[in-house]
Amino acid sequence: MKSSFITVAVTVLALGTAGGLGRALVAPTRAALRLRQSSWRVDFPDGAAGLVRGGALLGGFRTLAADFLWLRVNVLWEKRDLPGAMQNLRLVTALDPRPLVFWLNGARMMAYDMPAWRVAALGGRAVGAGGVARRIESDQAHLALAWLDAALKFHPASPAVFIERANIRINCLHDPAAAAEEYRRAAGQPGAPRYAARLHAEMLRRAGRKTEALAWLVALHAGLPRNDEAAAADLVLARIRDLEAELGIPPGESYRVQEL
Repeated sequence: MKSSFITVAVTVLALGTAGGLGRALVAPTRAALRLRQSSWRVDFPDGAAGLVRGGALLGGFRTLAADFLWLRVNVLWEKRDLPGAMQNLRLVTALDPRPLVFWLNGARMMAYDMPAWRVAALGGRAVGAGGVARRIESDQAHLALAWLDAALKFHPASPAVFIERANIRINCLHDPAAAAEEYRRAAGQPGAPRYAARLHAEMLRRAGRKTEALAWLVALHAGLPRNDEAAAADLVLARIRDLEAELGIPPGESYRVQEL
């Protein structure tokens, strides 16, 4: 329990002595690490959480210390050191919860990497035959969702967090209805990518709620600019036509495109 706390202290000491060199080393790390996608869990060391959150230990070095610890997380990830990596990940987000990369990549580690590691440690494919692998995957997916719940306390209007939650719900838990709700919430956030709204409808369709999906797409298409390629109005219209065919809607009752 004391090891991670000591790691933070050593990091601060290194930052204090390195000065400008430390800043130069850390400056490019966040942009580079956004490309990494990787997983984990462990309780925060006793007493450390309150100390670092209160700023008594790190002061102005908090951001730099978090960057150095994130590098440590990635080293431990490569070694598949689950407890060590998760403990450092928890420290990273306690030190600096602002970078979304810490939260999103942490969730991916928990939902996608860690289940594979646990299954491999138990014997690989032989474990899957008894349903153990599916239980591990479910447990890890729910752990990742809880992690992203914590992320929303610091990033309540981030479409990226809701999209990540939706991806976990469909890819790991195979729950299109729950994924549809997450994509809907993502689409409602400022600056949300347009595909979030389209994926909401697709998840509704997969959940067997085709009438709802059609109504959503019709409302969506009516407000899309026709001359903006990124809006993908033609794609949305094609999906409307597919749903109308699946639902057996007569031609006279089909959606009529209004020119904007």
